[in-house]
Amino acid sequence: MSANTFSFHYSKHHQAYVTNLNGLIEGKPLADASLEEIIRESAGKPDMAGVFNNAAQVWNHTFFWHSMKPNGGGKPTGAIAAKIDSDLGGYDAFVKDFKTAATTQFGSGWAWLAVKDGKLAILKTGNADLPMVHGATALLTCDVWEHAYYLDYQNRRPDFVQAYIDHLINWDFANENLAKAA
Repeated sequence: MSANTFSFHYSKHHQAYVTNLNGLIEGKPLADASLEEIIRESAGKPDMAGVFNNAAQVWNHTFFWHSMKPNGGGKPTGAIAAKIDSDLGGYDAFVKDFKTAATTQFGSGWAWLAVKDGKLAILKTGNADLPMVHGATALLTCDVWEHAYYLDYQNRRPDFVQAYIDHLINWDFANENLAKAA
């Protein structure tokens, strides 16, 4: 991911969600709530769609930044590696299924490695949707909104997803989240 893409994505898109959310909850009961509380309180409520969308996008993007690290990617180590082997059929199967989830998400959204019902699962969500409102715990995510990759990859989402898998995944972060989910 180029510095230009990261800067544009973080300082424009992510910041817009933060600014919008702050404006929507200012002076209201949710103003002092945690981001997770705001998301859970607003999920599925049409009259709070703007609050949910902005809160979830702040959470999703913050999680995405932590899901990456310089010189990341490649095969995982530790507990996450063992869970990928036992629950998903190994690293190669994970790569295939995660890439499929990310590249077949119609329109904007996210690909996730998550824990659901005690087992690893690969999920995809559209727009601002996220695993926590579906009873799952996110371990890592890849942003597949066009703003995440278009400056570097234009319409080549599969190439961006492969670069994310090969060079950016922060397996340490995934292991930390797995430990908390247990």
